[in-house]
Amino acid sequence: MKIEYDGAPFCGWQRQNNMRTVQGAVEAALRKLDPLPSGVQAAGRTDAGVHATGQVAHCDMQKTWEPWVLTNAVNYHLRPLPISVVQIVEVGDKFHARFSALERQYLFRLINRRPPVIHDRGNVWQVKHTLDVDAMRQAAELFLGEHDFTTFRSTKCQAASPIKSIDDLRITTKDIPYGREIQFHLRARSFLHNQVRSIVGTLERVGSDAWKPEDVQTALDAKDRTVCGPVSPPQGLYLTHVHYPELPFGA
Repeated sequence: MKIEYDGAPFCGWQRQNNMRTVQGAVEAALRKLDPLPSGVQAAGRTDAGVHATGQVAHCDMQKTWEPWVLTNAVNYHLRPLPISVVQIVEVGDKFHARFSALERQYLFRLINRRPPVIHDRGNVWQVKHTLDVDAMRQAAELFLGEHDFTTFRSTKCQAASPIKSIDDLRITTKDIPYGREIQFHLRARSFLHNQVRSIVGTLERVGSDAWKPEDVQTALDAKDRTVCGPVSPPQGLYLTHVHYPELPFGA
């Protein structure tokens, strides 16, 4: 399943007792259609408030379904929650949404202007003071490649190793009324818990001239969570794409 959702009303993707989660909602909708012998497994466990335009999840069904019929049926039972299953394809028994993934892509949206955001409220991070995008781009280059990201992961991160490789980190801008939108595009095989938000929060400090670009290298070398910049809020973050060797999802 390829899934879109607004993360604002959810306590993240992962199922939790007595809490509204995306996984719990999708599983509840599916169980109205099929016994669903096992749960739904996702490519990434997005945090509370984080959105997705390209989450991928898989599950085993007991009945045989035409993909388009199942897509329509599960969306019917998801109403009125802000979750949409945009496509379903049949996969082999060896496919796993998390472990078969070759790459994940995230987008972080930051609105840089003084007037309050109205139409994108809850879907972006608004920063009112001026940001130096060139300085942020210079600092972003220091994150590329393989590093020990201990400084830039949550203390609750359960990954066995802090070593990760970031393949792409681009910062783009576009003009909007009375300001601009700054977008951070990140691509890697996988990410640590809070890694993207920690990186974006630190880059905002660089753009604010509270950090120098070279301070990012110092923070990486420290391998100490306490020297990380502030973690950016979740509402600007989107899981946009998960890449697999052979999976016929549309754009």
